[in-house]
Amino acid sequence: AVLPEGCRTAEQAEKLGTGHAVMMAADFLEEHRDCSVLVLCGDAPFVDEETIRGALREHRENGHDLTVVAARLEDPTGYGRIIRDENGGLRAIVEQRDADEKTRLIQEVNSGIYWFEAAFLLDALNKLGTDNAQGEYYLTDTVAIAVSEHRPAGIYRAESPDVILGANSRKELARLNEIARKRVIERQLDQGVNIPFPDSVVICPDTVIGRDTTVLPGCILRRSRIAEGCLIGPYTMLTGCEVGEGARVEQSTGEDSQVAGGARIGPYARLRPGSRIGAGAKIGNFVEIKNSRIGEKTSVAHLSYLGDSDVGKEVNVGCGVVTANYDGKQKFRTRIGDRAFIGCNTNFIAPVSAGAGSVIAAGTTVTEDIPDDALAVGRARQETRPGWAREKGKYRR
Repeated sequence: AVLPEGCRTAEQAEKLGTGHAVMMAADFLEEHRDCSVLVLCGDAPFVDEETIRGALREHRENGHDLTVVAARLEDPTGYGRIIRDENGGLRAIVEQRDADEKTRLIQEVNSGIYWFEAAFLLDALNKLGTDNAQGEYYLTDTVAIAVSEHRPAGIYRAESPDVILGANSRKELARLNEIARKRVIERQLDQGVNIPFPDSVVICPDTVIGRDTTVLPGCILRRSRIAEGCLIGPYTMLTGCEVGEGARVEQSTGEDSQVAGGARIGPYARLRPGSRIGAGAKIGNFVEIKNSRIGEKTSVAHLSYLGDSDVGKEVNVGCGVVTANYDGKQKFRTRIGDRAFIGCNTNFIAPVSAGAGSVIAAGTTVTEDIPDDALAVGRARQETRPGWAREKGKYRR
C-alpha cells in the first residue's frame, strides 16, 4: 500500500495478538493521550466513512471510553461474538476459539473496528494478559477491563455487514473481490452506462465511463477514462487509456494510450504504451501500435506493426506494413506525411520519412527519405520465363 505523506508506522515483529499489535503504537498514543483513537483491521476493505463517523458520533455523544462497531452475520464463524448484558449493553467479546456452543450461536459479531479514548486504551493495554486458547494479547479483552472498572463502553451497529468482511484465505479474498466488482458495476449502471451482461465485466473503481457507452461481455477496464457514446468490447482490456466520444474498441487491448473520438480499434488490435490514435482513425485486426501518433482518418486496416512512428492524417497503410525501429541498441522513429499511400508489405528501415502525398509501391523496403508527392519503388524486378514450368515437368500435377 502507498501511505500518504506524514503517516507513521510501527512494526509488530512478533505476532502475539491484536492487543500486542496496538502496543507497538504505545509511543504514538502517549503523544495523543487526550484524543479519540480509531483502531481497525487492515484486511477489511469495505470499511467506509459513514461507519467510522457514525461510530465516532455514538462514542462522543455517550461519553464512552470504548465503542465497538458490531454487525450481524448469517454465518458468524471465525468472528468474535458480542455478549450483551440484561440491558442490552456491552458486557464482553468472546473470540471464536474461546466460545462455548451457546456463545457460537450468537450472530452479532465484533468488526475489529473500535473507537477508544487514548488514555483508557493505554491503561487497558498494560492490563492485558495471555490467558486464552491462543496464548495471545487480545484487544477484545479491553472490553472486559472497561466493564470490570465500570468505564463507559458501548456498541455501534453497522448498517451493512459487508463493512466488516475480511480476507484470511484466497477463497475469502475472491468473495470480497466479487462484492467489490458488483458494487462498481451497479454504480456505473446508475450513472447511465449500458452493461447488458454485468456478470462478465470487470471495471475497476478508478475507471470513469460516460453515459450511453456500452460495455460488452469479457471486458476488463482499469484506470481508464471513456467518454460518452462509445462501444467497448466484447473481450477488450484497457489499462490507463483515454477513449474519446463515439469511439469503438472491439476485442482489443490497450495500455497507457489515447483514442480520439470516432476512432475504431479492432478487432484483435493492440495499443502499447504511448499510442495516440487520431479522430476517425481505424486500427484494424492484428495491428500493433507502439509509442506512435496516428493522424485523423488514417487507416491501418490489418496485419501491420507501427512502432515509434509519427503518421499524418488521411494516410492509407496497406496490409503487412512494418516500421523496423530497432537496430539492436536503440530505437529510431519513422515519419509519414499527410495523405501518403503505403502499399502492402512495405518495410520502413528507421530513421526514415515519407513525405506528404507520397506513394510507396507494394513490397518496397524504404531506406531513404521520400519527398512529398513522390513515388517510391524498392523491390526486386520480376522476371517471367514462358514455358519454364512445363519444361521442368516435376511441377505438373
